[in-house]
Amino acid sequence: MKKRTCIFIFFLISLCLYSQNEQARTIEIPFQGNSYTTSAGRDVVSSRNGAINKNASWNQETTVSIYFRVSIEGDLAISLNYSVDADAAMKVTIEDKAFTANLPQGEKKSVFIGKMDKIKQGYVRVAFSDVQKSGAAFPELISLSISGKSVNDTVYFVNNPEYYYWGRRGPSVHLNYTLPVGDVEWFYNEVTVPEGFDPLGSYFMACGFAEGYFGFQVNSERERRILFSVWSPFQTDNPNEIPEDEKVLLNKKHENTRSQSFGGEGSGGQNYMIYNWIAGITYKFLLRCRPDPARKGYTEYTAFFHSPEGGWMLIASNSRPKIVTYYKRPHSFLENFNPQTGHITRKVYFDNQWAYVVGKGWQEVTDCRFTYDNTAQQKQRLDYKGGIENEQFFLQNCGFFSDYVNYQTPFVRSKKNKMPDIDFEKLP
Repeated sequence: MKKRTCIFIFFLISLCLYSQNEQARTIEIPFQGNSYTTSAGRDVVSSRNGAINKNASWNQETTVSIYFRVSIEGDLAISLNYSVDADAAMKVTIEDKAFTANLPQGEKKSVFIGKMDKIKQGYVRVAFSDVQKSGAAFPELISLSISGKSVNDTVYFVNNPEYYYWGRRGPSVHLNYTLPVGDVEWFYNEVTVPEGFDPLGSYFMACGFAEGYFGFQVNSERERRILFSVWSPFQTDNPNEIPEDEKVLLNKKHENTRSQSFGGEGSGGQNYMIYNWIAGITYKFLLRCRPDPARKGYTEYTAFFHSPEGGWMLIASNSRPKIVTYYKRPHSFLENFNPQTGHITRKVYFDNQWAYVVGKGWQEVTDCRFTYDNTAQQKQRLDYKGGIENEQFFLQNCGFFSDYVNYQTPFVRSKKNKMPDIDFEKLP
């Protein structure tokens, strides 16, 4: 009987110690890689790695937000680690609850901000604004320390310095289509970006292939582009290193298309047209891939774009050496190339995909698989998903929404039986 009593007491002590350890668990979240200027005020966050600029001058409209994801519901306590040359104060908002943080002067100091009794599973936003300073410099925000029942080993944030830049850009997401059997020469896709889901830095890629990509993007407040690129077979990020016999050649282009070489992510030939496409309107993309009839050992890639007001127009045609192929690895993707807008959600619909098979004609494409990049695979960001809505495929990323879709999830949409009405001989 005494032995059973001792075992029971030992169990209670262990349970209490475990509970205390869970309560005492503290995780530090750096502002680097996890913060953004989320207001129209002065931008005080480094565009490269997300650190708070030591010499930044905040104004009354400036709000800096930091994000992290908790996997269990529970209480959450937050402290701020900072440095400041004289006493200061800030408004801190955790979700929708506001606190005042008084920051005594000091280097690498910590101050308790507040506690939330119940945080739901998903991403948490902590925002800093209304800085009141008495010294020469604004506070330098270094990191948050979080603890509580909602804090365990599955708190997610950008915790790898190698991903500070990529983490702020957010995860890239892809749909990988299943082609019909045979030599596919043409691939067709319809693309609609919903209104309000087209922030700066977005690239909505419609017709990807094994050797390049074709879609449109948001480059600035005033400029949008249609972008079509083909990689060189020569492996380099510097286009000046490509030998003459491995360069991507330009065959023809629209008069408004600019053609040039590109680098930084492999190298090759790039073509873009400045075209201010509009969110909410459906555009059509058509890409031809075939063995080049004019050059032995080359493959020809030709990109066409269709708008409701202008019909079909040629963007450009390139030939790539050292490959003879038809269309391979069709895919679409959604990415953000601007690290300062990784806190804003993007979304795009892809619909009515068709492949033209040599000798067979148009075949509808209804199957795909969802994948994502290393930023998501390394769990630096978990705001990604894809699937089917309104009988259309969609992709969504960034913005720190809390649900996500697993890698390699298959999707099958219903057939539309709306074969593209295209007269190849009349294409420009």
